[in-house]
Amino acid sequence: MASRILVSDPISEKGVELLNAHPDLTADFKVGLSPEELLKIIGEYDALIVRSQTKVTAEVFAAATRLKAVGRAGVGVDNIDREAANAHGVIVMNTPTGNTISTAEHAFTLMCATARNIALGHAGVVSGNFNAARKSFQGIELNHKTLAIIGMGRIGSEFAKRARAFNMKIVAYDPFLTQGRADEMKVTLAKTPEEALTGADVVTLHVPLTPETKHLLNAGRLALMNPGALVINCARGGLIDEKALKEAIDSGHIAGCGLDVFENEPPSADHPLFSLKKHITFTPHLGASTNEAQENVGIQVAEQIRDYCTTGEIRNAINMPSMNAAALGEIGSYLEIARGLGKLLAKLGPENPDSLRVSYHGPLAKKDTALISRSVLTTFLEAARADGQVNIVNAPAVAAEMGLDIIESTINAATEFSELVVAELRKGETRYRVSGTVIGKSPRIVELNKLYVDINPTGHFLIVINDDRPGMVGLIGTLLGTAEANIANLSLARNRSAGNAVTVIELDAPLAPEVMAAVRGSEGVLTATGVSL
Repeated sequence: MASRILVSDPISEKGVELLNAHPDLTADFKVGLSPEELLKIIGEYDALIVRSQTKVTAEVFAAATRLKAVGRAGVGVDNIDREAANAHGVIVMNTPTGNTISTAEHAFTLMCATARNIALGHAGVVSGNFNAARKSFQGIELNHKTLAIIGMGRIGSEFAKRARAFNMKIVAYDPFLTQGRADEMKVTLAKTPEEALTGADVVTLHVPLTPETKHLLNAGRLALMNPGALVINCARGGLIDEKALKEAIDSGHIAGCGLDVFENEPPSADHPLFSLKKHITFTPHLGASTNEAQENVGIQVAEQIRDYCTTGEIRNAINMPSMNAAALGEIGSYLEIARGLGKLLAKLGPENPDSLRVSYHGPLAKKDTALISRSVLTTFLEAARADGQVNIVNAPAVAAEMGLDIIESTINAATEFSELVVAELRKGETRYRVSGTVIGKSPRIVELNKLYVDINPTGHFLIVINDDRPGMVGLIGTLLGTAEANIANLSLARNRSAGNAVTVIELDAPLAPEVMAAVRGSEGVLTATGVSL
């Protein structure tokens, strides 16, 4: 059955054509839907593509019973309720690279135009006040000025390249910016926003709007900047406390601002910042509004939704690990192992555990293992919970509701295997661990609670813990033979310190309840568990 995709905001026609060109996809282009109209039809679609106009609310997610993915043609996703997306297991993707150059160029243009009063000078010329404008609008040179960049992602980095050409001194703050990368880009690395802003002549913001970054630029931080400084924002309006900015400009401490975004859009005609007389430039959210950017983000979001719907490839997801085809190829066998480990922990580990730890040994630890860990968690929760409301997107939220801590680690200690993934459940002092590796090209589960085994990560299994004494394997085999249960494979391990052994038998089909009861009731059998991996 073909996946249906709703495109509810304008994107490049090439993007829509790309979707409809795939035989397993059907894209409907319905722009300008009211919230009520969207609610009526969203239940018919598997994916949704939006820009900033469509509001994907909790009500939309509740009505979207088939929805698996939302694609945003652009960077910001504040029009999408991320908590609701997580709760309903919907992947949210954006297109962070499609409008990088466009936004960086626009932000840089705002800085130059604000410093030199370009907009006000233009208004003076066309209104016939040439001489008055010439006398009124003395500018500010950017040469040798100190520039603070808050956020050194793609857009901030492109802004920095252009600022270096203007001979500006650049101080950057980004919690993910390393000293090595800062040195490479020839910027001074600040440890805090306050450090970046202290003594700055210009600040430009390039971070997403989150509860943590709301009003990031407030009265206290504005006061750290040099007298006569400029504020530039081409990211999100809520990053700036607009009241504090107006007060700082009125006091003369801040010279002016160049804004492409506002806390409330569209801003009202009587917005207090609109009364300023010098060093101001306002544009109506034009950062990504170039022909090239619109084409790029439309095609990019269409490609991402197409690939997810047809191959499962995930790129630029904001609520789960992304994984392209090449990376999936590298870890594909470990995803199969992860699902087996999760099911085994649900069957054999302690109930209501406190934590789940997933650790990686060997070269595997240097790869992007986030999706492996997420797969262990998801499969464990699916098997441990009976309500069926767990998937790879909402698994962390479900774990948090259960009070289950998730820990991921890499370990340098040597093991018997060149690579190993270990999953361990803990409840108080009780621990149960399982592990797997790839031997040759074959994924294998090689440990059950520190007892070495060798089994497939898929199939039907009988796992028996029994007294370590002669005849036990024969006893179990006889019971299975009498029940006409065919044995496909068998693995044994001895726990000498406990005086018992584990017998793992791979079967062609799950055992009937009465056969399981007979095995459990046999002398010398301590536990018997059926598991379908």
